Amino acid sequence: MSEKDDRTPDFESEGVGEVSLTDVPTELAILPLRDTILFPHAILPLAVARESSVALVHDAVRERKVIGVITQRDPAVDDPVESDLYRVGTLTHIHKMFKFPDGSLRLVVQGVQRFRLRGVNQYRPFIKASIELLGEAVSGEQEIEVKALAQSAQGLFQRVVELSPTLSDELQTLAANIQDPARLADFIAASLPSLNTAQKQELLETMDVKARLERLNKVLVKDLEVLEVGNKIQSQVKTELQKNQREYYLREQMKAIQKELGEGDDQQREYNELREKIEKAGMPEEAKKEALRELDRLSKMSPAAAEYTVARTYLDWLVALPWSKRTEAEIDIVKAKEVLDNDHYDLEKVKERILEYLAVRKMKPDIKGPILCFVGPPGVGKTSLGRSIASSMGRKFHRISLGGMRDEAEIRGHRRTYIGALPGQIIQGLRRADSKNPVFMLDEVDKIGADFRGDPASALLEVLDPEQNNTFKDHYIDLPFDLSEVLFITTANVLDTVPPALRDRMEVIRLAGYIEEEKLHIARRHLIPRQLENHGMTAEIVAFGDEALKKLIREYTREAGLRNLEREIASIIRKVARKRAEGLTETVAVTPEKVEEFLGAPVFMKEELEERTMIPGVAIGLSWTAAGGEVLYVEASQMWGQKGLTLTGQLGEVMKESAQAALSWVRAHARQLGIEDSFFERVDLHLHVPEGAIPKDGPSAGITLVTSIVSLLTGRPVRPRVAMTGEMTLSGRVLPVGGIKEKVLAAHRMGIKEVILPKRNEKAVKEDIPENVQTDLKIHLVASIEEVLELALTPGEPYEAMRDRSRWQLRLSN
Repeated sequence: MSEKDDRTPDFESEGVGEVSLTDVPTELAILPLRDTILFPHAILPLAVARESSVALVHDAVRERKVIGVITQRDPAVDDPVESDLYRVGTLTHIHKMFKFPDGSLRLVVQGVQRFRLRGVNQYRPFIKASIELLGEAVSGEQEIEVKALAQSAQGLFQRVVELSPTLSDELQTLAANIQDPARLADFIAASLPSLNTAQKQELLETMDVKARLERLNKVLVKDLEVLEVGNKIQSQVKTELQKNQREYYLREQMKAIQKELGEGDDQQREYNELREKIEKAGMPEEAKKEALRELDRLSKMSPAAAEYTVARTYLDWLVALPWSKRTEAEIDIVKAKEVLDNDHYDLEKVKERILEYLAVRKMKPDIKGPILCFVGPPGVGKTSLGRSIASSMGRKFHRISLGGMRDEAEIRGHRRTYIGALPGQIIQGLRRADSKNPVFMLDEVDKIGADFRGDPASALLEVLDPEQNNTFKDHYIDLPFDLSEVLFITTANVLDTVPPALRDRMEVIRLAGYIEEEKLHIARRHLIPRQLENHGMTAEIVAFGDEALKKLIREYTREAGLRNLEREIASIIRKVARKRAEGLTETVAVTPEKVEEFLGAPVFMKEELEERTMIPGVAIGLSWTAAGGEVLYVEASQMWGQKGLTLTGQLGEVMKESAQAALSWVRAHARQLGIEDSFFERVDLHLHVPEGAIPKDGPSAGITLVTSIVSLLTGRPVRPRVAMTGEMTLSGRVLPVGGIKEKVLAAHRMGIKEVILPKRNEKAVKEDIPENVQTDLKIHLVASIEEVLELALTPGEPYEAMRDRSRWQLRLSN
């Protein structure tokens, strides 16, 4: 057996019989209605759900009684009292009743005659009230006038039905068949959708048929005027209407109707607000003119049109940009220096350059901002330094990551013709900073890519040129914006991948790696307090000793920066936090032993440099990488063969050429070095540079390769703890190389005691190498390969070195 739908009635019941007005009692059951007016003779469906109303209907159907229908003044009232009801209602005959499973009823009722409410006699179980039937009579004097008014109303109503899309044409026929003026007035009043509940109730309460018809005629005339205006608009725009303009046409029709009726236009207020924002934005004349032109174009569009959203979004971007908004802060050089010193240890050159810029800006406020480029290995504080600079200057800070960026539109934006177009990162950053003179950090400028979508590095040429960026034009905004007050700071690990034209526009400031003492100081001052705070710990719970920090630096985090050191510190603190959570209460003193307990075996073992270089043919070189300086070993070996040279260790083309040049120099100077002239006729040489999985390239290993070959062929080992770097020529000259500070710091980290450098790098040694490093290391400056060999190789005859090597090999085999 299937269930009935909620909207399927359980049964149908006949209503009461025909009503005789002579039998109508003076007390009636009253059914309150919400937002519905029932006129005499009108047939209307009603929904009844209130408990009292349901009881009333059941009683009326059972007793076959007529009921009274009165409309509530406030439809929100659930239990109306006498004051909530209008005074005039309609005597009503229930034709049909349908009962639904949810207990509600559906009725088909017909109005019979007006009545006046004299007083409510009861409220429960339903309202009963005393009533007075109201008659409608037309005097002989008014008969002709009433008839004329009825004809006029009938004609107007038929015209309204013709023009109105919501009224059925059958209403014309029904109205034409009604001869009684009073009944015609009620029929028209019930049929007009333009009348609200209050207006219909007013017509119901109007007993004078003439007055009722006069009011209806006025309403019909107004409705007809509105419909005729709509028809006029329709005929005017019909010739211009295309298939995709239907929505626009309907909106225009509505606007015209509102204008004819004198109603307000919400869109106009929106346009006025946009115009006010444009006036207050402080735009240049060209930008303001374009914004007003676009606003005028927007005012003629339909909000439903596809172009409307594009134009509105464009205007929102224009008024949101800081055309004339600046962050005004009084420049205090002393305070700025304090901020920089508190946030960053050392980095004196960078701090000095920023303070110089602030000093000049204090003397000349309209100076253009410099374009600084911080170059250094990861983790040395390039990005955080940008934040400190913004803080010291009292400016807003915004960072843009350029790493992996390949689309030129990321810088210049997309043209508005594209769906979902937006301005580039520069304009978006200015909007977020809400200032015309923020500090912009362009991170990882050396990692910009390029493909078929364009070259972002080329787009930056205009942004980073103080002579051009005062008229920077984003593709989306398509208006010049002044970037000359923005302080641009870029960061990079290497400059090799930065295009020369872009590099030329930037003032390069190099940040080298930190030495052990600096790392120790920074860990004490910044890293440990920050990680303690991040983990909800205090210095009373975890205490790091200097020896423990040195062990972390030397054996767990061999790097130029500080990121791995901070990670290891955080790892130790987490392990202490776990012990604390398990019930440990005393302070944990972090010692070197505790470090190994918490972190396991050291990652980097300190190699025995003496043992590595006891074998002839092994030399220690110094290299530069994006992560800082590194120490590398060059190993040479010989075997029976014929003029063969094997190079392994993932060497680049430049390094391979350096090896060929080193061998050529050795062969050309074999006799001076005590090597047989024809040695290469019967041997093959093999040069290997560990670690083999890491690519290596560059000319700076030239003197190291020569030293390794000469050491092998003469049997003289390289002196222990001696490292070197420098490019060589076939004539034996030693040329300068880059990255001196990073290389020397790497040698210092590894326990090297002597470093051989090109003489032409003397200035870099004096200016860049910290004094304590120069004190710990003995630095030799050389101009020729002969000087390198004299300093690098152990003194003595070759056979003595060979004897020593044999003893070392014997000891190794035992």
